[in-house]
Amino acid sequence: MIDNYRDLIPADFATDSRVWVYQSSRLFMMSEALHIEDLLNSFIANWNSHGAPVKGYGNLLFGQFVVLMADERATGVSGCSTDSSVRLIKQIEQLFNVNMFDRQMLAFMVKNKVQMLPLSQLQYAINNNFISPDTLYFNNLVQTKEELDSKWLIPVKDSWLAKRVTLSL
Repeated sequence: MIDNYRDLIPADFATDSRVWVYQSSRLFMMSEALHIEDLLNSFIANWNSHGAPVKGYGNLLFGQFVVLMADERATGVSGCSTDSSVRLIKQIEQLFNVNMFDRQMLAFMVKNKVQMLPLSQLQYAINNNFISPDTLYFNNLVQTKEELDSKWLIPVKDSWLAKRVTLSL
């Protein structure tokens, strides 16, 4: 079930398509998720860069992560078009009273549920076996479709977090 998100990523996008992952501070309710889906669909349908349409993709994954993707083979995404996507995410923040830009909050898959943990509490969580080296971590630093597919949901031991904490393997 966890890997099913890959089935939602469009196959016709280049592997080097740019990706942005925005993590919500909480799980969205179904009604909110449906509203977000409408916002994303509208945004993607009208996403332009210097007047040219952007081949874009947007989805809410795991009920908590807004993923935007732009295939730049046709139209490059730069300043204004990137700014418009950030405005969309800020709109989602305001509409649903969530934080979408907190990079100190980490997300893990624990017992098939997304669990949030502040970076400052990671070592404590490892020491007390709440998180193990094999726990799946949402690496929201991915930048391409290829990385979204292969490096977004990875074990803690294979992520940048492994250098920040002491893991007992």
